[in-house]
Amino acid sequence: MTKTNKSELKIKAIENGTVIDHITANKSLHILKILGLPDSETINVTIAMNVSSKELGRKDILKIENRELDHKELNQVALIAPKATINIIRNYETVKKDKIILPEKISSIIKCTNPKCITNYESEPITPIFNVVNKYPPVVRCHYCEKLIKTEDIDKQFE
Repeated sequence: MTKTNKSELKIKAIENGTVIDHITANKSLHILKILGLPDSETINVTIAMNVSSKELGRKDILKIENRELDHKELNQVALIAPKATINIIRNYETVKKDKIILPEKISSIIKCTNPKCITNYESEPITPIFNVVNKYPPVVRCHYCEKLIKTEDIDKQFE
């Protein structure tokens, strides 16, 4: 970080990569966990947590150098931070900026919280699939047993 004046700190710009902004406060570490980051020495991650935000009150920001997130990864981020924005950076310039959109169906990101759900039997290798019932705050329903999984239950899976 470089200091610009006594009341403001500035986080260094990245040359190439992804900036995830407007993450719900204190959820950036959940996002790093589901994305498996940092996963190599060539990827630097900068985290700003609990930063003041006019839109959200408090927010987190992630800067991921040398990596652009793909569609599947963006779906994972949407489940944790449904109001986030994604900025693709190339040569220190924002070349693409989008709001995250939570898809209608989600698979392989979380587990069903119903212990009797078929997706939780080790003898049945079935990928969990969830239908999105509410986009904000995220609430999903298991495709197989129809159990509702609320935001707080989703968050617990990444702690």
